[in-house]
Amino acid sequence: MAERDAFAVPAPAKVNLYLHVVGRRSDGFHLLDSLIVFAGVGDTIEVRPSAALIFAVEGPMAEGVPANDDNLVPKAARALAAAAGIEARAEIRLIKRLPMAAGVGGGSADAAATLRALKRLWKLDVDDATMSAIALGLGADVPVCLAGRAAFVGGIGEAIDPASPLPRCWIVLVNPGVPASTPAVFKARRGAFSETARFSESPKDASAFAALLQSRRNDLTAAALTVAPEIGRVLDALEKCPGTLLARMSGSGATCFGLFGDEGAATAAALALNRSHPDWWVQAGSMETDATRLES
Repeated sequence: MAERDAFAVPAPAKVNLYLHVVGRRSDGFHLLDSLIVFAGVGDTIEVRPSAALIFAVEGPMAEGVPANDDNLVPKAARALAAAAGIEARAEIRLIKRLPMAAGVGGGSADAAATLRALKRLWKLDVDDATMSAIALGLGADVPVCLAGRAAFVGGIGEAIDPASPLPRCWIVLVNPGVPASTPAVFKARRGAFSETARFSESPKDASAFAALLQSRRNDLTAAALTVAPEIGRVLDALEKCPGTLLARMSGSGATCFGLFGDEGAATAAALALNRSHPDWWVQAGSMETDATRLES
């Protein structure tokens, strides 16, 4: 097999800069309003031709990640093959760097990267609407991860609207090493529903952007704290880092993020947090408004 037949596609972390719960459908699914960007940190999907569907998981966060049909990666492969009317034949390797059940869309990003990679490997002529429908069938966060661009997301994740241009920022992601089950967090949520909080302006810099986000929130934080109290320690530590413009939980947790306007400050904060909390997962990276540029 020629090396050119094998390639890798990044699966960057998804970050909810704010997340409002705005309603609930009759089937129990919650309706959301969220601004989503990506981080220059994530997993990688490697694919190459094969006579059968072969899937393996490697990497520093591979422990506990299912390497069977419980994983969204082979599910994505089979869903795309079924839509194209072909057999799912590929060797897929997931390099896992993001923690599980972490609120940064690791599994969703992996599924989206798999769809992009196999569409290319199999040379499929599948339109964007079909790809989006396949993605939504795999999970609510998969469509926005497939699109790979900063967006306001509504409904249960299927309504995606491009965000206005956003300034250059850096992100420090921190996970305390405890899982936060999404169903458990939503079950623990209390209180009234929020209003949507979208904006059309383009903040001039990271400080203005953070100020705009301060009037918004993550409606799942209080519930997540009852499931994983360690989240509170993470947020407190991030807020105390020099240069932090905003500290907030992403998704349903337990990962939190700090927003920075300076790469050096973000790197210094990550190093300091690694030293003071060696049991935490800490990564610094760029805030990506177009994650597709990360692909080779």
